[in-house]
Amino acid sequence: MCLTEKKRENQLLILYASQTGNAMDAAERFGRESERRGCPSISVLSMDEFHPSELPNKEAVILVVSTTGQGENPDSMKGFWRFLLQKNLTEDWLKGVNYAVFGLGDSSYQKYNFVAKKLDKRLSSLGASPIIERGLGDDQHPSGYEGALDPWMSSLWSTLYQRNPRLLPNAINPDDTLMDQPKVQVIYHDTEEGRSPMTTNADFNYLEMQLEKAHSMNPAKYSGKSRPDCFLKLTKNYQLSRVESGKDVRHFEFEAVSCPINYDVGDILEVLPGQSPEALDAFMQRCNLNPESYITVQARDNENRGLQKPSSPVKLKSFIELTMDVASASPRRYFFEVMSFFATAEHEKERLQYFASPEGRDDLYQYNQKERRTVLEVLEDFPSVQMPFEWLVQLVPPLKTRAFSISSSNSAHPNQVHLTISVVSWTTPYKRKRMGLCSSWLAGLDPNQRVLIPAWISKGCLPSPPPSLPLILVGPGTGCAPFHGFVEERAIQSKSVTTAPVVFFFGCRNEKDDFLYRDFWLSHLQKNGVLSEEKGGGFYVAFSREQSHKVYVQHKMREQSSKIWSFLSQGAAVYVAGSANKMPADVLSALEEIVSNETGVPREAASTRIRTLERAGKYHVEAWS
Repeated sequence: MCLTEKKRENQLLILYASQTGNAMDAAERFGRESERRGCPSISVLSMDEFHPSELPNKEAVILVVSTTGQGENPDSMKGFWRFLLQKNLTEDWLKGVNYAVFGLGDSSYQKYNFVAKKLDKRLSSLGASPIIERGLGDDQHPSGYEGALDPWMSSLWSTLYQRNPRLLPNAINPDDTLMDQPKVQVIYHDTEEGRSPMTTNADFNYLEMQLEKAHSMNPAKYSGKSRPDCFLKLTKNYQLSRVESGKDVRHFEFEAVSCPINYDVGDILEVLPGQSPEALDAFMQRCNLNPESYITVQARDNENRGLQKPSSPVKLKSFIELTMDVASASPRRYFFEVMSFFATAEHEKERLQYFASPEGRDDLYQYNQKERRTVLEVLEDFPSVQMPFEWLVQLVPPLKTRAFSISSSNSAHPNQVHLTISVVSWTTPYKRKRMGLCSSWLAGLDPNQRVLIPAWISKGCLPSPPPSLPLILVGPGTGCAPFHGFVEERAIQSKSVTTAPVVFFFGCRNEKDDFLYRDFWLSHLQKNGVLSEEKGGGFYVAFSREQSHKVYVQHKMREQSSKIWSFLSQGAAVYVAGSANKMPADVLSALEEIVSNETGVPREAASTRIRTLERAGKYHVEAWS
């Protein structure tokens, strides 16, 4: 026995890896439920807060993980997963450790719950014993991921109790109602007046300080940095799609005002959106909050380890504006459970208790998630509820940055960054009009206003290619955004070095309505441009609605089968960007068909060849829902 090995106790470790907050929410629910069952020791941690070398010392571990993008790990899981893949870990390294994996995914994606599946397989291969079969939550289920979570959790508690009654000694009566304590406490201060951070006269130093203070006090785990990489000022905002087309796709240009901006083509720009002043005022009025008061937020009984002690108070209005999404995101199920304790009207209390119960799960999903009701709307629907601000700080979804593919080249536009964004709008099942928070906010900005926009730059799924690499680009709709930057960059490179050919497949509904950047692409198709035939390139457009049958990018690819195969034979890389619905799978299928037809090999062998491309770092997909 290793001398440093710790004795296993009746401890339950709950680890989560979350990108949007759903996995964290589920993990915290596991923590609450196990506490109610009398578990003597519970730890709920993000995977990046726990060192996996400690896993052999744990008796029971629940792991809740989401799958992002095209089967990728959440950011907080990447270090944890790299450790588990070490070759020196033996097949009995986790012998005696009992574990359970619950995954959150979306079955409309090709690699549905891929992260949970591979984590389950790896833990088992290292000698750990599954408590129950892994659970897989699906966003496409009529009740969302909770449709699988509720029965899986019930089975987990039953099995854990049978294996070790000391771990969960308390029986739970379904009619029992237990009120938890909020994790945080809010302290009010008398201090001088400050300035509202998102007003036009705010300077970026002040805004940066407010952001850091507010984020350090918020109990939500922010995956990114609190301090922005830069502050941007909008210089151009115009519509690319035809005004009468029914779609609003826009081109935005920003200038860095706080420091020089540096990025590569293929990078991602994350933007912190502003919130409607009217919605903020309505929220504070509904909750009887004084927007001019100054507060600090700190952990109750040192419970929340991620909460830093702030250096100075922040204005309550600024804290809400910068950290709490009051009029865009839908609250989670626990929000309704806590609301029920503060409802004074009996009919409201009964409805909230029903929504928080397993029996009311489906109705809650229809009322809340399907309708995308906001925190403000929910509170207005239950007027007798007066929740303490501590609970609101803990339970209101955090205001998150929105990520967009950069559509410019830093070489072509020094100290600028451009975005191509479709303004999101939809109608709910009950015919309620909804708008995307960030896209509609940006669309409403006037370049003549001095609104400072906090921004972060990160690497996406599309690495910047060297000039010598031939490229097959596929980007229908706003998927063309990163490739606009790719073509700009290669045009700059071609002035000083020899560049490889580029072929681009673009798709839209019709030429009149949404042929985004039409003149730009056509200019690079002529006169030895990046996409010109003289340079060995090509530009092919699929207009899906201009004929009786639908034509998409994969159909245009099949028409250029020999050209694509010629590119692949030269060692080309394939880049795909756009909607995650069916397009990436259809493009992959078309490529497999092309390789099979051009080489005469069976489809399975062609599929293997494409997978080899992916392993070699020459097949990249960036898709969004």
